[in-house]
Parts: sequence; C-alpha cells; structure tokens
Amino acid sequence: MKLLTNIKLQLKIEELAMFALGIFAFNQLTYAWWWFLVLILLPDVGALGYYVNTKVGAISYNIFHNKAIAILVYFIGMYFESEPLKLTGVILFSHASMDRIFGYGLKFPDSFKNTHLGSIGKD
Repeated sequence: MKLLTNIKLQLKIEELAMFALGIFAFNQLTYAWWWFLVLILLPDVGALGYYVNTKVGAISYNIFHNKAIAILVYFIGMYFESEPLKLTGVILFSHASMDRIFGYGLKFPDSFKNTHLGSIGKD
C-alpha cells in the first residue's frame, strides 16, 4: 500500500511540474496574467456532453483534457504564429495537469467517476 501511495505522489509531482511548464509557456505569450486565471477552468466545458449521456460526456470531456491535443494545438499556433492558438494549447495543457493533480483523470464511458487514475469521489 505504501508503494501505491508513493506512486500517486510521484504522479502528482509530475503533473505539478507540467502545470509549472504550462505557466512558463503562458508567460512566453503576450497576454496579461489575468487571462490565465479567467481561462484556466474553461476546458471543463467538455463536461457538458454528460447532459447527453455518459459516452458522449466521456468523449467530449476527454477531448478537452487530452494533453496530446493541447500540445498539437500549441504547435499549430507556433507554425501559424497565432497567439490565440498557442494560448488555447497552453490553457488546455495546464488545465489537464491541474485536474490530474486533484485526481481527475480521463473518463471511461460508463461513469464520470471512473477515470484512468481510478475512481473519484465517494462510493
């Protein structure tokens, strides 16, 4: 059990480092800091898919919380020299890392509480 706790701690530290990377990347952009604070929770709009059903909810949530998609959006922004696209990538990446620090992982289609990091909330 102690090893499991240490692994969870290691994962949280890893996600904290990625969140710090997101802050660093945001700092390279031309936006005022208040934009980061305003936009950091916006990717949770992906949870609106749960109003349809759990499968659609998991798909939409995971799209907005997938770090590979976030990085791709950022790189597209770099390629096209688009600050809004780079900002979008940074916010998506930072938000996903922040969520994972708190144990909110990518969702399985059966339940919002069933994530790749384990079950969330009280059973």
